[in-house]
Amino acid sequence: MTRLDHAFSEQVTDPVAWDRLLHAMIGRMTGGISPTALQLAFFDWAGHLALNPGRQGALQEKALRKALRLAAYSGHCLADDEQTRCIEPLPDDQRFEAPAWGNWPFSFIHQAFLLQQQWWHVATTGVPGVNPHHEEVVNFTVRQMLDMVSPSNFLPTNPEVLERTVNERGANLLRGGSNWLEDVQRELAGRPQASDDDYQVGRDLAVTPGKVVHRNALMELIQYEPTTDTVHPEPVLIVPAWIMKYYILDLQPGRSLIEYLVGQGHTMFVVSWKNPGPEDRGMGMADYRRLGVNDPLDAVNHIVPDQKVHGVGYCLGGTLLTLAAAAMARDGDDPLATLSLLATQTDFTEPGELDLFIDESQVSFLEDVMWARGYLGRDRMAGAFHLLRSQDLVWSRMIRHYLMGERDSTFDLMAWNADATRLPYRMHSEYLRSLFLHNDLVEGRYDIGGQPVSVADIDIPIFSVATQKDHIAPWHSVYKITRLARTDVTFLLTRGGHNAGIVSEPGHPRRHYQIRHFKPLEPTYPAERFERETPQQEGSWWPAWQDWLAQRSGQAVAPPTLGAPSQGYAPDVEAPGEYVLMP
Repeated sequence: MTRLDHAFSEQVTDPVAWDRLLHAMIGRMTGGISPTALQLAFFDWAGHLALNPGRQGALQEKALRKALRLAAYSGHCLADDEQTRCIEPLPDDQRFEAPAWGNWPFSFIHQAFLLQQQWWHVATTGVPGVNPHHEEVVNFTVRQMLDMVSPSNFLPTNPEVLERTVNERGANLLRGGSNWLEDVQRELAGRPQASDDDYQVGRDLAVTPGKVVHRNALMELIQYEPTTDTVHPEPVLIVPAWIMKYYILDLQPGRSLIEYLVGQGHTMFVVSWKNPGPEDRGMGMADYRRLGVNDPLDAVNHIVPDQKVHGVGYCLGGTLLTLAAAAMARDGDDPLATLSLLATQTDFTEPGELDLFIDESQVSFLEDVMWARGYLGRDRMAGAFHLLRSQDLVWSRMIRHYLMGERDSTFDLMAWNADATRLPYRMHSEYLRSLFLHNDLVEGRYDIGGQPVSVADIDIPIFSVATQKDHIAPWHSVYKITRLARTDVTFLLTRGGHNAGIVSEPGHPRRHYQIRHFKPLEPTYPAERFERETPQQEGSWWPAWQDWLAQRSGQAVAPPTLGAPSQGYAPDVEAPGEYVLMP
């Protein structure tokens, strides 16, 4: 009941309020996914398939051919003939790689599953007349259902688990049961998973020396102590995404981007977001821009006066910083020297796999879920991200932990990933509707101060980083900044995913990147051409970006003091501050 206090505080006689409460209760059972959105998608697909008897016949014929192929394969397996598999898993599917899957009857079981999976993919795609978004939702949902019943998930049909169970005489299952019980207890208590205890913020992570020099209702501003005798005169301000704790950019020593830039002679500031609760339900995008960008930027200008600032935004923080930069450019205010965007989208036409959860029905339903609690909880966000990669983040993990009796070896990025934040009701609603659903920024409808803003108004150099395997901000979408901006844009594509590609310290193995500079109003340069023709360079992208910053900075000067007490910015608690520790 405590989570619904805000809802009951409103007029409970309002029938709309009761509707929203019903939706909120349903959302707690569905993980925030709208049942109506799924129904609409499946009705669209099934209705159009029903009106295409020719397509139905082709699917029946395909099913018969697959059954005959499977029967022939099974006959060869029973006769001990050397026989290649009748279907190969997809490149990223590693569930059936072990040699034991080639033994009867597991060869038959996994081949039957893969053939069925392929048939359903054909059945749910390419049906004439189906809304493309509905097609993606149906295909994704069916894939999730099939992943749930994969033979790799069950003891009797997984030869690797069976072999481990026989060899260990069931000890693996006892350990797995203990692991499951421990995880359930931690989940009910709201504590992180066991592996996350090995890394503590302020002890193992976020240990670059610094001080909190400013605080408001939404963020703490941390200034880091210099480690060089001289520094570049222009300070660097990092605005991370409000969906994450900032210390992804300050992991262990040697893996910290902030530590690296401090060591290269940059005066570093970072925004550390407060973890909002029900009392912050009314915080909107304007509040996040005012308190999370404009206010810390004003503080930096007082602490390091008479210098422009290198603005850096990560993911949603980059989108927020872009909105603020566009508004300042429109109004003739130019406190920024450059703008660096890390895994940041500005055009949401192709927002990646998260688009599966974004349509009018889903957003309206999610708004009611958030309305009841006052925020979107970390459990809802984690559930959505886990669904996008359920094979890796859900089922394979369950096999390792509960059937094999293993525990994943922990590392810093894993510990950070479990330390998510909440999102205020109003802000997340405005963000989803204005940017994800309606793409107002690119289409000229995003108002700040009563007037629309445009990326084209930004007239400072831009450095944009994208990652090849990003499923949150796909690199083709991030690349669109080269077309939207009318200033110098340097675009860099690096290996890795949304987070691991950004945390790419010098010396990190198997890292490479491609980089190209675009001039204002240069003819369109398609993303495919960039990937095909831009030379690949080995190593971390951090030095390339740091060189870009240094080239756009002045002559070295003595480091500034920590804070500016006379201006009202006295150094306070040690980094990482207090907000980052909020549960």
